[in-house]
Amino acid sequence: MAESSSVTRFLHVKFRAPTADTAQLLPLMKAALPMLEALGARVRLMRNADDHAQFVQIIEYQTVSALEESRQKVASDPMIRNYMHAWRAVFPGPMEMDVYEDVTDGG
Repeated sequence: MAESSSVTRFLHVKFRAPTADTAQLLPLMKAALPMLEALGARVRLMRNADDHAQFVQIIEYQTVSALEESRQKVASDPMIRNYMHAWRAVFPGPMEMDVYEDVTDGG
């Protein structure tokens, strides 16, 4: 069986905190980062400078190109589903998720 090549993807998770006072939520959000990083992802948590209740979590990860062809299989992974369930419990509002590829260098 031939080896599959890997591709880099950037998952943007956009969400709002229930309140603009995020002092108690920031430690919780930051505590989740090492788990994702342990899986090999690079994670950034960005807060809107003008609206402190609005966040974007950017997760850069490598995936096997064969898996990329069927993201539904990845989305059904129990670990991912548990992570998203816990995240939605803390941030009950709508969550927007988009997957990007880097085309800066003509990729």
